[in-house]
Amino acid sequence: MDLTAKSLLITGGTGSLGKALTKQILESSPKIKRLVIFSRDEQKQFQMAQEFPASQYPGVRYFIGDIRDYERLKRALKGIDYVIHAAAMKHVPIAEYNPMECVKTNILGAENLINACLETEVERVVALSTDKAAAPVNLYGATKLASDKLFVAANNITGWNPIKFSVVRYGNVMGSNGSVIPFFLKKRKEGVLPITEPTMTRFNISLQSGVDMVMHALEHAWGGEILVPKIPSYRILDVAEAIGPDCEKPVIGIRPGEKIHEEMITASDSFYTYDLGKYYAILPSTHKWKLGEYVEHFKAEKVDMGFRYNSGENTEWETVESLRKLIKEHVDPNFREV
Repeated sequence: MDLTAKSLLITGGTGSLGKALTKQILESSPKIKRLVIFSRDEQKQFQMAQEFPASQYPGVRYFIGDIRDYERLKRALKGIDYVIHAAAMKHVPIAEYNPMECVKTNILGAENLINACLETEVERVVALSTDKAAAPVNLYGATKLASDKLFVAANNITGWNPIKFSVVRYGNVMGSNGSVIPFFLKKRKEGVLPITEPTMTRFNISLQSGVDMVMHALEHAWGGEILVPKIPSYRILDVAEAIGPDCEKPVIGIRPGEKIHEEMITASDSFYTYDLGKYYAILPSTHKWKLGEYVEHFKAEKVDMGFRYNSGENTEWETVESLRKLIKEHVDPNFREV
Protein backbone atom coordinates (compact mmCIF):
# COMPACT_ATOMS: atom_id res chain seq x y z
CA MET A 1 0.00 0.00 0.00
CA ASP A 2 1.62 3.24 -1.16
CA LEU A 3 1.16 5.98 1.44
CA THR A 4 3.47 8.54 -0.15
CA ALA A 5 0.78 11.19 -0.55
CA LYS A 6 -1.04 10.30 2.67
CA SER A 7 -0.86 11.25 6.34
CA LEU A 8 -1.32 8.49 8.92
CA LEU A 9 -1.58 8.55 12.72
CA ILE A 10 -0.98 5.58 15.02
CA THR A 11 -2.39 5.81 18.53
CA GLY A 12 -0.27 3.82 20.96
CA GLY A 13 2.42 4.13 18.32
CA THR A 14 5.31 3.34 20.68
CA GLY A 15 4.01 -0.15 21.52
CA SER A 16 5.22 -3.38 19.92
CA LEU A 17 2.74 -3.28 17.05
CA GLY A 18 3.05 0.49 16.60
CA LYS A 19 6.81 0.21 16.14
CA ALA A 20 6.45 -2.71 13.74
CA LEU A 21 3.85 -0.78 11.72
CA THR A 22 6.12 2.27 11.66
CA LYS A 23 9.03 0.18 10.38
CA GLN A 24 6.99 -1.38 7.58
CA ILE A 25 5.31 1.88 6.54
CA LEU A 26 8.64 3.71 6.35
CA GLU A 27 10.17 0.87 4.35
CA SER A 28 7.30 0.72 1.85
CA SER A 29 6.59 4.48 1.75
CA PRO A 30 9.79 6.27 2.86
CA LYS A 31 8.45 9.57 1.52
CA ILE A 32 5.12 9.34 3.34
CA LYS A 33 3.64 12.81 3.71
CA ARG A 34 3.28 12.47 7.48
CA LEU A 35 3.41 9.63 10.00
CA VAL A 36 2.32 10.70 13.48
CA ILE A 37 3.26 8.56 16.48
CA PHE A 38 0.69 9.44 19.13
CA SER A 39 1.28 8.16 22.67
CA ARG A 40 1.58 9.36 26.26
CA ASP A 41 4.99 7.85 27.08
CA GLU A 42 7.71 10.43 26.47
CA GLN A 43 10.56 8.02 27.23
CA LYS A 44 9.36 5.52 24.63
CA GLN A 45 8.89 8.35 22.14
CA PHE A 46 12.44 9.54 22.81
CA GLN A 47 13.79 6.03 22.25
CA MET A 48 11.72 5.55 19.10
CA ALA A 49 12.99 8.86 17.72
CA GLN A 50 16.53 7.44 17.94
CA GLU A 51 15.46 4.45 15.88
CA PHE A 52 13.48 6.48 13.34
CA PRO A 53 15.14 9.93 13.33
CA ALA A 54 13.52 12.90 11.63
CA SER A 55 16.76 13.53 9.73
CA GLN A 56 16.28 10.23 7.92
CA TYR A 57 12.48 10.19 7.92
CA PRO A 58 11.28 13.80 7.58
CA GLY A 59 7.63 12.77 7.52
CA VAL A 60 7.67 11.29 11.03
CA ARG A 61 6.21 13.27 13.93
CA TYR A 62 6.17 12.35 17.62
CA PHE A 63 3.06 13.66 19.33
CA ILE A 64 2.64 13.36 23.11
CA GLY A 65 -0.99 12.86 24.00
CA ASP A 66 -3.58 10.63 25.63
CA ILE A 67 -6.67 9.30 23.87
CA ARG A 68 -8.60 10.29 26.99
CA ASP A 69 -7.90 13.93 26.03
CA TYR A 70 -10.35 14.76 23.24
CA GLU A 71 -8.98 18.22 22.42
CA ARG A 72 -5.41 16.97 22.15
CA LEU A 73 -6.54 14.08 20.00
CA LYS A 74 -8.53 16.34 17.72
CA ARG A 75 -5.51 18.60 17.23
CA ALA A 76 -3.30 15.61 16.41
CA LEU A 77 -5.79 14.48 13.74
CA LYS A 78 -5.68 17.73 11.76
CA GLY A 79 -4.68 16.87 8.21
CA ILE A 80 -4.65 13.12 8.88
CA ASP A 81 -6.06 10.73 6.25
CA TYR A 82 -5.74 7.33 7.97
CA VAL A 83 -5.74 6.23 11.62
CA ILE A 84 -4.58 2.97 13.18
CA HIS A 85 -5.88 2.71 16.74
CA ALA A 86 -3.49 0.59 18.82
CA ALA A 87 -3.67 2.44 22.16
CA ALA A 88 -5.16 0.43 25.01
CA MET A 89 -4.78 -0.81 28.55
CA LYS A 90 -4.24 -4.51 27.85
CA HIS A 91 -2.91 -6.31 30.94
CA VAL A 92 -5.73 -8.43 32.37
CA PRO A 93 -4.77 -8.41 36.09
CA ILE A 94 -3.98 -4.67 36.05
CA ALA A 95 -7.38 -3.95 34.49
CA GLU A 96 -9.10 -6.07 37.14
CA TYR A 97 -7.41 -4.03 39.86
CA ASN A 98 -7.90 -0.64 38.15
CA PRO A 99 -11.26 -1.07 36.41
CA MET A 100 -12.21 2.56 35.78
CA GLU A 101 -8.79 3.36 34.35
CA CYS A 102 -9.32 0.57 31.84
CA VAL A 103 -12.81 1.86 30.99
CA LYS A 104 -11.53 5.42 30.53
CA THR A 105 -8.81 4.35 28.10
CA ASN A 106 -10.43 1.51 26.19
CA ILE A 107 -14.04 2.73 25.95
CA LEU A 108 -14.06 6.49 26.50
CA GLY A 109 -10.80 6.76 24.55
CA ALA A 110 -12.45 4.92 21.65
CA GLU A 111 -15.40 7.32 21.79
CA ASN A 112 -13.01 10.29 21.77
CA LEU A 113 -11.21 8.95 18.72
CA ILE A 114 -14.42 8.29 16.82
CA ASN A 115 -15.78 11.78 17.52
CA ALA A 116 -12.47 13.45 16.72
CA CYS A 117 -12.20 11.57 13.42
CA LEU A 118 -15.75 12.59 12.48
CA GLU A 119 -14.88 16.22 13.23
CA THR A 120 -11.73 16.21 11.07
CA GLU A 121 -11.06 14.86 7.57
CA VAL A 122 -9.97 11.31 8.39
CA GLU A 123 -10.90 8.84 5.65
CA ARG A 124 -10.24 5.44 7.23
CA VAL A 125 -9.85 4.07 10.75
CA VAL A 126 -8.67 0.58 11.69
CA ALA A 127 -9.04 -0.29 15.37
CA LEU A 128 -7.19 -3.19 17.00
CA SER A 129 -9.19 -5.71 19.00
CA THR A 130 -8.31 -8.91 20.86
CA ASP A 131 -9.55 -12.48 21.18
CA LYS A 132 -10.49 -11.58 24.75
CA ALA A 133 -13.30 -9.39 23.36
CA ALA A 134 -15.25 -12.48 22.23
CA ALA A 135 -17.49 -13.74 25.07
CA PRO A 136 -15.38 -11.80 27.60
CA VAL A 137 -14.88 -13.00 31.16
CA ASN A 138 -12.56 -10.20 32.26
CA LEU A 139 -12.84 -6.43 32.33
CA TYR A 140 -10.20 -5.90 29.66
CA GLY A 141 -12.11 -8.14 27.24
CA ALA A 142 -15.40 -6.43 28.11
CA THR A 143 -13.95 -2.97 27.43
CA LYS A 144 -12.51 -4.12 24.10
CA LEU A 145 -15.84 -5.64 23.13
CA ALA A 146 -17.49 -2.30 23.89
CA SER A 147 -14.78 -0.57 21.87
CA ASP A 148 -15.37 -2.93 18.92
CA LYS A 149 -19.10 -2.20 19.04
CA LEU A 150 -18.44 1.55 19.08
CA PHE A 151 -16.19 1.42 16.01
CA VAL A 152 -18.60 -0.83 14.10
CA ALA A 153 -21.59 1.37 14.97
CA ALA A 154 -19.67 4.56 14.13
CA ASN A 155 -20.29 3.79 10.46
CA ASN A 156 -24.00 4.43 11.07
CA ILE A 157 -23.51 8.01 12.26
CA THR A 158 -21.16 9.30 9.59
CA GLY A 159 -23.92 11.00 7.60
CA TRP A 160 -22.39 12.72 4.58
CA ASN A 161 -18.89 11.86 5.75
CA PRO A 162 -17.36 9.00 3.64
CA ILE A 163 -15.12 7.84 6.51
CA LYS A 164 -14.88 4.07 7.12
CA PHE A 165 -14.33 2.44 10.51
CA SER A 166 -13.27 -1.22 10.74
CA VAL A 167 -11.77 -3.58 13.33
CA VAL A 168 -9.11 -6.30 13.29
CA ARG A 169 -9.21 -8.99 15.99
CA TYR A 170 -6.44 -11.48 16.63
CA GLY A 171 -4.82 -13.56 19.36
CA ASN A 172 -1.56 -13.37 21.26
CA VAL A 173 1.20 -11.62 19.33
CA MET A 174 4.34 -13.73 19.59
CA GLY A 175 6.99 -11.87 21.58
CA SER A 176 4.94 -8.76 22.34
CA ASN A 177 5.48 -6.87 25.59
CA GLY A 178 4.04 -8.77 28.53
CA SER A 179 3.34 -11.99 26.60
CA VAL A 180 4.22 -15.50 27.76
CA ILE A 181 7.20 -16.27 25.52
CA PRO A 182 9.44 -13.37 26.67
CA PHE A 183 8.34 -14.18 30.23
CA PHE A 184 9.36 -17.84 29.87
CA LEU A 185 12.66 -16.89 28.19
CA LYS A 186 13.48 -14.76 31.23
CA LYS A 187 12.29 -17.31 33.79
CA ARG A 188 14.20 -20.24 32.31
CA LYS A 189 17.41 -18.69 33.63
CA GLU A 190 15.99 -19.49 37.08
CA GLY A 191 15.13 -23.05 36.03
CA VAL A 192 11.41 -22.63 36.77
CA LEU A 193 8.56 -21.98 34.31
CA PRO A 194 5.30 -21.36 36.22
CA ILE A 195 2.29 -22.90 34.44
CA THR A 196 -1.09 -21.33 35.11
CA GLU A 197 -3.14 -24.28 33.82
CA PRO A 198 -1.76 -27.35 31.97
CA THR A 199 -4.66 -27.55 29.47
CA MET A 200 -4.49 -23.84 28.54
CA THR A 201 -4.34 -22.91 24.83
CA ARG A 202 -3.92 -19.66 22.97
CA PHE A 203 -4.05 -18.41 19.39
CA ASN A 204 -0.66 -17.40 18.03
CA ILE A 205 0.21 -14.72 15.48
CA SER A 206 3.56 -13.20 14.58
CA LEU A 207 4.09 -9.46 14.83
CA GLN A 208 4.61 -9.31 11.06
CA SER A 209 1.32 -11.12 10.38
CA GLY A 210 -0.43 -8.66 12.69
CA VAL A 211 1.08 -5.75 10.77
CA ASP A 212 0.09 -7.30 7.43
CA MET A 213 -3.49 -7.74 8.63
CA VAL A 214 -3.80 -4.13 9.79
CA MET A 215 -2.45 -2.85 6.46
CA HIS A 216 -4.82 -5.18 4.59
CA ALA A 217 -7.79 -3.77 6.52
CA LEU A 218 -6.62 -0.21 5.96
CA GLU A 219 -6.59 -0.78 2.22
CA HIS A 220 -9.50 -3.15 1.65
CA ALA A 221 -12.12 -2.89 4.44
CA TRP A 222 -15.53 -1.57 3.42
CA GLY A 223 -16.45 -0.32 6.89
CA GLY A 224 -18.03 -2.11 9.85
CA GLU A 225 -16.27 -5.46 9.52
CA ILE A 226 -14.43 -7.22 12.31
CA LEU A 227 -11.66 -9.10 10.50
CA VAL A 228 -10.27 -12.26 12.12
CA PRO A 229 -7.18 -14.12 10.82
CA LYS A 230 -6.91 -17.87 10.37
CA ILE A 231 -3.99 -18.67 12.66
CA PRO A 232 -2.70 -21.67 14.64
CA SER A 233 -3.05 -22.33 18.36
CA TYR A 234 -0.46 -23.50 20.85
CA ARG A 235 -0.64 -25.39 24.12
CA ILE A 236 1.01 -23.65 27.05
CA LEU A 237 2.85 -26.86 27.96
CA ASP A 238 4.31 -27.01 24.44
CA VAL A 239 5.60 -23.44 24.82
CA ALA A 240 7.21 -24.40 28.14
CA GLU A 241 8.74 -27.53 26.60
CA ALA A 242 10.06 -25.56 23.62
CA ILE A 243 11.78 -23.01 25.85
CA GLY A 244 12.83 -24.95 28.93
CA PRO A 245 12.49 -28.73 28.60
CA ASP A 246 14.61 -29.29 31.72
CA CYS A 247 12.95 -26.57 33.80
CA GLU A 248 10.57 -27.24 36.66
CA LYS A 249 6.99 -26.50 35.66
CA PRO A 250 4.88 -25.92 38.77
CA VAL A 251 1.15 -25.30 38.27
CA ILE A 252 0.21 -22.03 39.96
CA GLY A 253 -3.41 -21.61 38.82
CA ILE A 254 -4.99 -19.13 36.42
CA ARG A 255 -4.82 -15.42 37.05
CA PRO A 256 -7.93 -13.31 37.73
CA GLY A 257 -9.99 -12.95 34.56
CA GLU A 258 -8.16 -15.60 32.51
CA LYS A 259 -9.79 -18.23 30.29
CA ILE A 260 -8.55 -21.75 29.65
CA HIS A 261 -9.17 -21.29 25.91
CA GLU A 262 -9.64 -18.10 23.92
CA GLU A 263 -12.30 -17.44 21.31
CA MET A 264 -12.29 -15.02 18.38
CA ILE A 265 -15.66 -15.86 16.85
CA THR A 266 -18.54 -17.07 19.02
CA ALA A 267 -21.43 -19.28 17.90
CA SER A 268 -23.68 -16.23 18.22
CA ASP A 269 -21.44 -14.39 15.72
CA SER A 270 -21.82 -17.17 13.13
CA PHE A 271 -24.99 -15.67 11.65
CA TYR A 272 -22.97 -12.65 10.48
CA THR A 273 -19.63 -14.36 9.77
CA TYR A 274 -18.15 -14.98 6.30
CA ASP A 275 -15.04 -16.83 5.18
CA LEU A 276 -12.89 -14.56 2.99
CA GLY A 277 -10.09 -17.08 2.45
CA LYS A 278 -7.18 -15.81 4.53
CA TYR A 279 -9.50 -14.12 7.02
CA TYR A 280 -12.96 -14.38 8.50
CA ALA A 281 -15.16 -11.29 8.61
CA ILE A 282 -17.87 -10.67 11.20
CA LEU A 283 -20.12 -8.29 9.30
CA PRO A 284 -22.27 -5.60 10.94
CA SER A 285 -26.01 -6.19 11.19
CA THR A 286 -26.56 -2.81 9.47
CA HIS A 287 -24.25 -1.40 6.84
CA LYS A 288 -24.09 1.21 4.08
CA TRP A 289 -23.01 -1.22 1.37
CA LYS A 290 -24.93 -4.10 -0.22
CA LEU A 291 -24.24 -7.53 1.19
CA GLY A 292 -24.45 -9.22 -2.22
CA GLU A 293 -21.81 -6.89 -3.63
CA TYR A 294 -19.53 -7.50 -0.63
CA VAL A 295 -19.88 -11.28 -0.98
CA GLU A 296 -19.17 -11.13 -4.71
CA HIS A 297 -16.20 -8.77 -4.34
CA PHE A 298 -14.42 -10.87 -1.70
CA LYS A 299 -15.72 -14.24 -2.94
CA ALA A 300 -17.03 -14.63 0.60
CA GLU A 301 -18.68 -17.79 1.85
CA LYS A 302 -21.10 -17.87 4.76
CA VAL A 303 -19.94 -20.05 7.66
CA ASP A 304 -22.22 -22.72 9.08
CA MET A 305 -24.69 -21.74 11.76
CA GLY A 306 -23.19 -22.38 15.19
CA PHE A 307 -19.62 -22.10 13.87
CA ARG A 308 -17.14 -20.80 16.41
CA TYR A 309 -13.41 -20.15 16.32
CA ASN A 310 -11.87 -21.36 19.57
CA SER A 311 -8.16 -21.86 20.40
CA GLY A 312 -8.90 -25.20 22.06
CA GLU A 313 -10.87 -26.53 19.07
CA ASN A 314 -8.57 -25.22 16.35
CA THR A 315 -7.57 -27.49 13.46
CA GLU A 316 -4.08 -25.96 13.13
CA TRP A 317 -1.50 -26.29 15.92
CA GLU A 318 2.04 -25.22 16.64
CA THR A 319 4.38 -28.02 17.77
CA VAL A 320 7.35 -27.84 20.12
CA GLU A 321 9.69 -27.77 17.12
CA SER A 322 7.69 -25.17 15.19
CA LEU A 323 7.57 -22.99 18.31
CA ARG A 324 11.35 -23.15 18.69
CA LYS A 325 11.76 -22.11 15.06
CA LEU A 326 9.28 -19.24 15.44
CA ILE A 327 10.92 -18.02 18.67
CA LYS A 328 14.28 -17.87 16.94
CA GLU A 329 12.77 -16.16 13.89
CA HIS A 330 10.44 -13.66 15.56
CA VAL A 331 11.48 -13.20 19.20
CA ASP A 332 15.13 -13.99 19.94
CA PRO A 333 17.61 -14.66 17.09
CA ASN A 334 20.06 -16.04 19.68
CA PHE A 335 17.55 -18.51 21.10
CA ARG A 336 18.96 -21.96 21.79
CA GLU A 337 17.30 -24.95 23.36
CA VAL A 338 18.66 -25.42 26.88
